[in-house]
Amino acid sequence: MALLLCLVCLTAALAHGCLHCHSNFSKKFSFYRHHVNFKSWWVGDIPVSGALLTDWSDDTMKELHLAIPAKITREKLDQVATAVYQMMDQLYQGKMYFPGYFPNELRNIFREQVHLIQNAIIESRIDCQHRCGIFQYETISCNNCTDSHVTCFGYNCESSAQWKSAVQGLLNYINNWHNLVSPALRCLEPPHLANLTLEDAAECLKQH
Repeated sequence: MALLLCLVCLTAALAHGCLHCHSNFSKKFSFYRHHVNFKSWWVGDIPVSGALLTDWSDDTMKELHLAIPAKITREKLDQVATAVYQMMDQLYQGKMYFPGYFPNELRNIFREQVHLIQNAIIESRIDCQHRCGIFQYETISCNNCTDSHVTCFGYNCESSAQWKSAVQGLLNYINNWHNLVSPALRCLEPPHLANLTLEDAAECLKQH
């Protein structure tokens, strides 16, 4: 359990947020941060809005709350980014707003962005599972913006022959994965995790 908590902490430290991985993110949000001073009549809105924009990526990862890995396809990332940039650009087209309006609108856009990312990730996984057998699709990891992929098993098989092929493909995938596991990590496989402590894990890795 201690090892798992450690890994969760490490993942959180590396998190950047899905939108952060888009090619126009830095340019767009640099503009938004530099022009926030002209968006509210009340000076108190400026630091609040600036903090929202600065923490946008990290806060996104904290709010996703996904039970599956935060990996998004490039196509869906483009769709989310386009929608978010359109909402932000429209907000910035207005003149100065009355106190409290601008940061509230930023929060609304932020929440809508989180929903869009959640839906995009889940929709891709559902589409994958509607296939028959093992299937992979290319993604970007929202944790560190590296190229990645998702592997799933689809249950949409229409004949016994398809099911036989699908199950055989699943068994081959499991066997291949097991053979690729480093001997140093075999001690960290599920059967050994029940009573594993951080010290045990360190000693396990040290011995290989």
